[in-house]
Amino acid sequence: MTDNSSILAFDTYYFDGKAKTVCLEFLNWNESKDYKVHTEIIENVEDYIPGEFYRRELPCILSLLNQIDLKTIKAIIVDGFVYLDDDKKYGLGGHLYEKLNKEIPIIGVAKTNFASIEKDKKALVRGDSKKPLYVTAIGIDLDDAFEKVESMAGEFRIPTLLKEMDRLTKEI
Repeated sequence: MTDNSSILAFDTYYFDGKAKTVCLEFLNWNESKDYKVHTEIIENVEDYIPGEFYRRELPCILSLLNQIDLKTIKAIIVDGFVYLDDDKKYGLGGHLYEKLNKEIPIIGVAKTNFASIEKDKKALVRGDSKKPLYVTAIGIDLDDAFEKVESMAGEFRIPTLLKEMDRLTKEI
């Protein structure tokens, strides 16, 4: 039996009061080449408020999700945290999980640590890098989410597709 459900990965780049959101859609966690790109530019984006990053990025992700059939999605990766502290205060990933009626697992992959969360996050060291990525998850077991991100293609710290997504967001 083949699993035709997709994995989505999102990132947003901000410039000149606009936001460019890119979503890569792929079938396998270890994918490096075969993916679909969804993209959208939104005007008049919210200003960044420390600790409330989701207010800026969540509308961008939700707008782009309107173009995608969510019935076929098995997980979504966001650039950031699911939780912001050990009391499980929602970060971007947690707010997205709620907006999707808690139906799609969300995996947060962050490049920088967030000190107020110690539980419910795992540090993932990839390639020759000494700097870990920080994995958080909701709707899926954290160890399972960690293994899935660990299995993503690429020999460097940032998995190949996440690096490609980052590059695509910055292409204006």
